[in-house]
Amino acid sequence: MSAVSVERLSKRFGAKRALRGVSLAAAPGEMVALIGASGSGKSTLIRHIAGLDHGDNDGPCCIDVFGRRLLDNGRLSREARAIRRDVGVIFQQFNLVGRLPVLTNVLVGCLGRIPGWRGTLGIFDGDEKGEAMRALGRVGIAETARQRSSTLSGGQQQRAAIARALVQGAKLLLADEPIASLDPASARRVMETLSEINRSDGITVLVSLHQVEYARRYCPRTIALRAGEVAYDGPSTALTPAFLRDLYGEASEELILPDADLVVAPPARAPLMRPALAAV
Repeated sequence: MSAVSVERLSKRFGAKRALRGVSLAAAPGEMVALIGASGSGKSTLIRHIAGLDHGDNDGPCCIDVFGRRLLDNGRLSREARAIRRDVGVIFQQFNLVGRLPVLTNVLVGCLGRIPGWRGTLGIFDGDEKGEAMRALGRVGIAETARQRSSTLSGGQQQRAAIARALVQGAKLLLADEPIASLDPASARRVMETLSEINRSDGITVLVSLHQVEYARRYCPRTIALRAGEVAYDGPSTALTPAFLRDLYGEASEELILPDADLVVAPPARAPLMRPALAAV
């Protein structure tokens, strides 16, 4: 059983085709990078896997999460709400409530499993607060628990968002360009946190990245989108500058950090294409 399976997903926004029959799969416990130049469809794909959008109903397409149907022929299934409890989403802009303490923001991860009246009133018990504190400790910012979220640095806010997903109990973690607005040191810390959670907890991680160097260092496998289609699915070590130029042309320049210190030696040669639906 795949952690996530996407088959023939298409999405149109007016005259623009954001996704064109995308098919892919990730096994439980994988950490997979999703790369592509601006407008390639990365964020749109992640929103669909998160159950936040529906696909075009112009042919057979579906999304399964741990064997349960999330999207069927472009429409969200009746199980979508229950499935979303197993899917944590990390956004580029953190999605924290700035005026609330960090601990309260992390406790939001409990809302899917506590009575609605408690969530509305913001009432959490000692066990839930203890779980949230342990999650903050795992991501290295336990000392910020009582601070307003707005006082944290960007990297700290992103780690608080990861702690929230841990409290949620997510089995699949979707990160949509989580380091795009961070400085290099904070970006590395966030990626190391995601990698540690993937290794220690076996949580499947699909992370959209705009900087290929981080994909090569932290993700064994990369899926590359180009114009809404899967153009490559294979080892991240194949993502050399020459390979990316062949794949994206001039647009490859926005994916490469010229002075990056994260480079991993690539193999002598890698195949340009793999079938769109990856074997898992």
